[in-house]
Amino acid sequence: MHQYLFFIGGFPVRAYGLLLALGIISAAVVGYFIMKKDGRGWEKHMVDFTITVAIAGIIGARLWDVFFFDWGYYHNHLLEIPYVWQGGMAIQGGVLLGAIAGIYYLKKQHVDPWAFADLFAPALMVGQSVGRMANVMNGDAFGHPTGGNFGILYPETTLAYRTYGNQPLWPAEIWEGQVDIILFVILLLANVFPHKKGQIFCLYAFLYSALRFFLEFLRGDYVNLTLGFKSAQVTSLIVMAVSFGIWLYLHYKGTTDTHVFPIGKGKKGK
Repeated sequence: MHQYLFFIGGFPVRAYGLLLALGIISAAVVGYFIMKKDGRGWEKHMVDFTITVAIAGIIGARLWDVFFFDWGYYHNHLLEIPYVWQGGMAIQGGVLLGAIAGIYYLKKQHVDPWAFADLFAPALMVGQSVGRMANVMNGDAFGHPTGGNFGILYPETTLAYRTYGNQPLWPAEIWEGQVDIILFVILLLANVFPHKKGQIFCLYAFLYSALRFFLEFLRGDYVNLTLGFKSAQVTSLIVMAVSFGIWLYLHYKGTTDTHVFPIGKGKKGK
């Protein structure tokens, strides 16, 4: 892993920033092709939508990490809060503020937010998977020591090394990125079957939160316990409960999306 890919003069090009940008682009590209295949013409919004959501998502992810995970450090280093290249981005905050910004944009464009969110959910998982590659290269979002001779050894320049030294750590962020791809397939497949508008996005929120809840047992980059759970686990449980509740409400009271995502070659939804 390399935090710095190369230097332009004295300016470092960081793997974290490059892969974070690649994650955003990957989500936009996958989203574009899903929207185009869907046939409702929403792919024309992908560039503006992605820029809007990406900016809001980065702000939300950073602030969530600062205030919920690392406030013990940042309340004495307020000027470092904007230093996103140091690492420290919480996906929960990114999704929350990104969703708010996305809904605002879609409403202005007279696009159904629930139906759009269902189609974009698989693309979002791709973006998150690439984003975890950024964490691996930066040496953050790491696991705690495995207690054996297996695990990841981080270089001396990383926060992981400064925290645990030359101890093998659980590959929590790697496993999350890998399972994200499986969730991408599940969400893509779910769009094929009849569903109420918004149920696929609720499924995304539930499945990712469940994944995050269990992987948090292996994370070692922070310890912030509430009722015996880490703050991210408490957040995950809340999101799981809320998303399941909304899914049930939509099941009984929601509107069926009659424009089911087509899988046959050359077919379009009607």
